[in-house]
Amino acid sequence: MNIQPANRLESVSEYYFSRKLKEVAKMNAQGSNVINLGIGSPDLPPSKETVAVLCEQAIRPNVHGYQPYTGIPELRNSFAQWYKRWYNVDLDPSTEVQPLIGSKEGILHVTLAFVNVGDGVLVPNPGYPTYTSLSTLLGANVIPYDLKEENGWLPNLEEIERTVDLNKVKLMWTNYPNMPTGANASMELYRKLVDFAKKHNIVIVNDNPYSFILNEHPLSILSIEGAKECCIEFNSMSKSHNMPGWRIGMLASNSQFVQWVLKVKSNIDSGMFRPMQLAAARALECEESWYTEMNEVYRRRRSLAGDIMAALGCSYDKEQVGLFLWGRIPNDCQEVEELTERILHQARVFITPGFIFGSNGKRYIRISLCCNEVMLAEALERIKRIEKA
Repeated sequence: MNIQPANRLESVSEYYFSRKLKEVAKMNAQGSNVINLGIGSPDLPPSKETVAVLCEQAIRPNVHGYQPYTGIPELRNSFAQWYKRWYNVDLDPSTEVQPLIGSKEGILHVTLAFVNVGDGVLVPNPGYPTYTSLSTLLGANVIPYDLKEENGWLPNLEEIERTVDLNKVKLMWTNYPNMPTGANASMELYRKLVDFAKKHNIVIVNDNPYSFILNEHPLSILSIEGAKECCIEFNSMSKSHNMPGWRIGMLASNSQFVQWVLKVKSNIDSGMFRPMQLAAARALECEESWYTEMNEVYRRRRSLAGDIMAALGCSYDKEQVGLFLWGRIPNDCQEVEELTERILHQARVFITPGFIFGSNGKRYIRISLCCNEVMLAEALERIKRIEKA
């Protein structure tokens, strides 16, 4: 037999972390005890009340069936109330909120709902690799736009207008607070993006999972007047509520956009476990003190991550927000992977090389804050030892 995979698989490679974590697992099996500072998977738990609701509901006999494709009303209502409380955005929970099995799923659904084969999709460089890989798999024309340190990792919309035929562009992916760079959002940026979208008849999709991490003022693009007409915003409970394995996120937009996405989604999945949705609704009711305590932990970790950057000779912007620390490698280092591979195999510390996020990341590394202080301190000592050798 001569069975071949679909041609679309030739356009993408296996996800970097999928490949690299196999290598790390093999090293650990051989006794290396690698400290993983590469993955943004929060190691802190959700609130106690959240877990209690899950346990209480999961033992009920009548909660194990299929759930509505739109998500249960309790979760939609909680998302709408959460947006009003923290972002001052009014959402109709019945028509303008769509729960998702994580934002990654949403990237697929939105692309399927809006993009025809050959349509242009603007993706940030550096940026989350899934924006590019899923767009490529679905036959879109991926058009990277530059984010540069000298411009504060913000898009240069005038440059995009000069260099891109925007008549052929359907979507633009943005991600603020930004991953991997830690650049923060601003109302000025969001106003410019909304104006840009309306001027060029483009849908802006803002991925917003990091706005509660080390960030004093969470913002939403939907708070800009008229944004719902041309924008979709993703949010996720993975980072903001320490629930990455639960796979619960959402998108918000106007009712027509939400309905188009639902048309795709309802043909792909069958909803989330009801007790998880009820527990997520409870998590969204957390008081400000819960977020404050979480960020106090991240702030201490951030300090140690900064010490690791210094030990490696890397520079970084101390105003970054979010779940990672993004640093520029020293000038005497020829390639970023030369540094990260040496640290992995000599210090047994896994740090993410920035090139996986795009060509503009090739002189940078990213350190995750999803590792406790003891392990971060141990990683620092290991790195110091090999740097002195």
